[in-house]
Amino acid sequence: MKTFHLDPVGGIAGDMFIASILDVRPDLEAGLRATLSLCPLIADISVAVVKHNDGILTGRRFLVSKPGGEHVAAEPAHHHHDHQHSHAEDHAHPHTHIHVAWRDIRSALEAPQLDPAVVRHAIGIFALLAEAEAKVHGTTPGEISFHEIGAWDSIADIVGAAYLIASLDAPVWTVGPLPLGSGRVRTAHGILPVPAPATALLMEGFVTIDDGIGGERVTPTGAAILRYLCKASASPSLRTLVASGHGFGTRKLPGISNCLRILCFGTSGDVGTTETVAVIECEIDDQTGEDLAQAIDHVRAHRGVLDVVQTPVFGKKGRMMAHVRILARPEALQTVVQLVFEETSTIGIRYSLVHRVTLAREAGEFQHDGRSLRTKTVARPGGPTVKVEADDLAGVAGKAVRDTIRSTIAKAEDAE
Repeated sequence: MKTFHLDPVGGIAGDMFIASILDVRPDLEAGLRATLSLCPLIADISVAVVKHNDGILTGRRFLVSKPGGEHVAAEPAHHHHDHQHSHAEDHAHPHTHIHVAWRDIRSALEAPQLDPAVVRHAIGIFALLAEAEAKVHGTTPGEISFHEIGAWDSIADIVGAAYLIASLDAPVWTVGPLPLGSGRVRTAHGILPVPAPATALLMEGFVTIDDGIGGERVTPTGAAILRYLCKASASPSLRTLVASGHGFGTRKLPGISNCLRILCFGTSGDVGTTETVAVIECEIDDQTGEDLAQAIDHVRAHRGVLDVVQTPVFGKKGRMMAHVRILARPEALQTVVQLVFEETSTIGIRYSLVHRVTLAREAGEFQHDGRSLRTKTVARPGGPTVKVEADDLAGVAGKAVRDTIRSTIAKAEDAE
């Protein structure tokens, strides 16, 4: 099992993402070409993957072209492809000024000849772009028409990225701090700040840095790929580095390589999957038990919350109070903190980011006396274990019967 970490040295764009992976896994190039040729929107494009040396690092670049045209980077590292630029010095190639509705792109991506996993990933990335653009412009995703993000070169970025994501099938992707960039871009919507509004929405929850180098360092396609793949800007620990690669963008940056570095880690000897979670804690001594129970239910229902536990503790002056501990996804940290302030009477919250290891589990069913009982099978180091959901067993009368069911399921699992 392998996991991947993205290190946006110069930034990230769709073409840089593809190039970095192909630098590590050149064997995936043939499948990438075949996949791009099957997509109705870009079936006639040509693809080139070339070695690149910027005088500091070596890696690859991903280039696409239309018949009769020159090879170009699918999405330059500092070009906002859903916007129309006027700065001639930033152009690495002529833009294709078209408007493509999101619903039309989705329809084309659902072509039956494409692998279902590729379709799922491509639609997932594009949907994030559509949602961000819709929020910026005060409309719905279904009404969004992309400008240059819908052009053939950027569609190649997303479909190509989707193919590579499906091929690697990695359980964990992480990313380092994102360079914020600076300046302005002239767009079809007027002059906008960097990062552009839709890109900024997609970057929410990720750690950023200001390295003093301006320009558009994270493109909308790059941000959407990160949002789709990565749960946090932190890296799980205790991993073995097995390979690395570099994907280069178009522009040259002063004193630093304009590349995205990818680090491949092997985890075959590890137990479980390591990920980063946010721990949010507080104590409450002035809220009734009934009201606090409802508040915790509301917090637990939030999609970014993984678990909530409540324990009785003694506070100052010997007061009995409740200690509340919440596990949440890192990107939902600020939202959950705000929710806790709204739902409870606490006036102070502590939080931190920690690593956790989880074992793979699988839901199933077991038939007993005409009843369907839900089960959970967990892959433990000593072998799989299976357990019946307690809520389902609660309706089965008699401890002896319940123990028999548990024993029967365990034997069935051992036999398999």
